[in-house]
Amino acid sequence: MNPVRIMPCLDIKNGRVVKGVKFADLRDAADPVAAAVAYERDGADCLAFLDITATVEMRTTVFEMLAQVTAAVKLPVTLGGGIKAMADIEEAFRAGASAVSIASAAFRQPGFVKEAAEAFGRERIVAAIDTDASPELPSGREVIIDGGRTHTGRDAVDFAVAMRDAGAGAILATSKTADGSLSGYDVHGLRRLVDATGLPVIASGGAGQLKHFLVAAREGGASTLLAASVFHFGVFTIRQVKEYLRDNGVEV
Repeated sequence: MNPVRIMPCLDIKNGRVVKGVKFADLRDAADPVAAAVAYERDGADCLAFLDITATVEMRTTVFEMLAQVTAAVKLPVTLGGGIKAMADIEEAFRAGASAVSIASAAFRQPGFVKEAAEAFGRERIVAAIDTDASPELPSGREVIIDGGRTHTGRDAVDFAVAMRDAGAGAILATSKTADGSLSGYDVHGLRRLVDATGLPVIASGGAGQLKHFLVAAREGGASTLLAASVFHFGVFTIRQVKEYLRDNGVEV
């Protein structure tokens, strides 16, 4: 097993880091640049910068703010939100992003991920897959888009395999059911994605206890553990999470 990375997530709205529960009930958390600097100092391996309303507001990402964050830290930053054209990806990289995550546009434009991977390299293209529970589908998880507002009827594992085949180099898997709940990652969903695609999977949504990180890495097979609430509101430090994982036999 490769070393597991810890990825704090900066959900951005109106120039601030925010955090909600199940994609709703947002509350203010921090200044993006200050948060990024603090997380780098605390031992983060990478950052996620997600403009959470860009898609539904039909606008491009806040690239100026992204540039401020990437100028302040040396960490690799994955940008998500509002990425729907090659020009958006080019702008993201000019603003200092190391990779981009594509969600709604990956679903609506089947050829977009392939075009992006061929142009920029699959290691820089992440397929972001938000899911909701759906007992009718084989994996029990349905792909949702538009920040969780639109149900697609598409099975999450089936879609993840299609994204791998299109050229995505990693999967960012966020469970709406678990998001902000502090009740743990969707470990079974993570394992299905890992086994079906063979890609690195970023676990997102639900971390609330130290053991949740351990279970997601060991049983879920996640290569990167993304968290927001527990870091933003001081429940744990990144160093505490890493020490806990290391003490339980997980290389970080």
